[in-house]
Amino acid sequence: MKRGTTLFLKMAVILMGIPVLAFCIFVVPRIGSFAGESYPAIAYMKSLVLLDMYAAAIPFYIALYQAFNLLSYMDKNQAFSALSVKALTNIKYCAVTISAVYLLGMPLYYLMAKRVDPPSFMPFSLLIIFASMVIAVFAAVLQRLLQEAIHIKSENDFTI
Repeated sequence: MKRGTTLFLKMAVILMGIPVLAFCIFVVPRIGSFAGESYPAIAYMKSLVLLDMYAAAIPFYIALYQAFNLLSYMDKNQAFSALSVKALTNIKYCAVTISAVYLLGMPLYYLMAKRVDPPSFMPFSLLIIFASMVIAVFAAVLQRLLQEAIHIKSENDFTI
């Protein structure tokens, strides 16, 4: 793979992290405040919403870091290595974790959606869950293909 292609993909990975960081800094506190104001009887509502959203951001950034590492392995001609398989495994686990965190937060988003017209929190969280699961399945397929390719490569190395 040409170095320019991986450079473009590395820039895309970095650019994917910037809007999420801005969302975490500027929007998530407002969503938490909205949740706290909507349900003053539930004292910990704001904290739970903030915890859920920030807890999902952590595996997102870990997955971005692993994707960046995977592209670096491609630059070093180590695409067919155990390091690449490990990076794909970590990406898969991060995507599943993001889905699980948002799935656990669905009751909170349901309560918040009851206070908003139209209920935008539910479709947004369902979209995140679905997208994360698609990424997890895609990473699992790539991981399996890469393991098979490494196995075939090692057999060919022993044959020659």
